[in-house]
Order: sequence, then C-alpha cells, then structure tokens
Amino acid sequence: MNNFRIKIYSALNKPNLIFGCDRELILMTGVISFALIFVGMSFITFFLGVIILAISLTSLRLIAKKDPLMRGIFIRQLQYKSFYVPKATIFAETKQVH
Repeated sequence: MNNFRIKIYSALNKPNLIFGCDRELILMTGVISFALIFVGMSFITFFLGVIILAISLTSLRLIAKKDPLMRGIFIRQLQYKSFYVPKATIFAETKQVH
C-alpha cells in the first residue's frame, strides 16, 4: 500500500476565537460594556464597565478552554428541552416523533 498523507492545517480546523473566547459572546459583551462606559460618562459607569468586561472575559475564556463550541451546544440544548424531559421514568408518557 502507498502511504499517501494529506496535510490538514490546524488553522482550518479550529473555531474562530477572539481573546480566547467565543467570537459572538465577547463582541456582545464588549459592545455592552463600552456602551455603558461611553453613555454613562462617569467614573462609576467606567469602573462598572471595566469590571463587567474583565469578569466576562475571564469566564468566557474558561468556558472556551473547556469547549470552544459550548455556546452552540447550549443553544441546541435549549431547543431540545421540550422533547427530552429532565426526569424520565418508565411511567412517562411517550411522545410521537414525526
């Protein structure tokens, strides 16, 4: 047999992350915190916006380190919530799948 190998570049296989976080979540958090900073125009809203950005950046990095596609998994789980009941028993009603 011929040992033919195909190179798969890692840049084509990795999800798009910004600052190590999910792209949509960090952009939404950044817009909210910068809007809070520039609309409030006081030291309190400035520090509040920076604190919100720092806490969310840290938590989103931890989430993306565990699973970069966690946001999509969570949204899909919310869509299937009505179909899969959290406490299934043998006496549960069966649902018809169309």
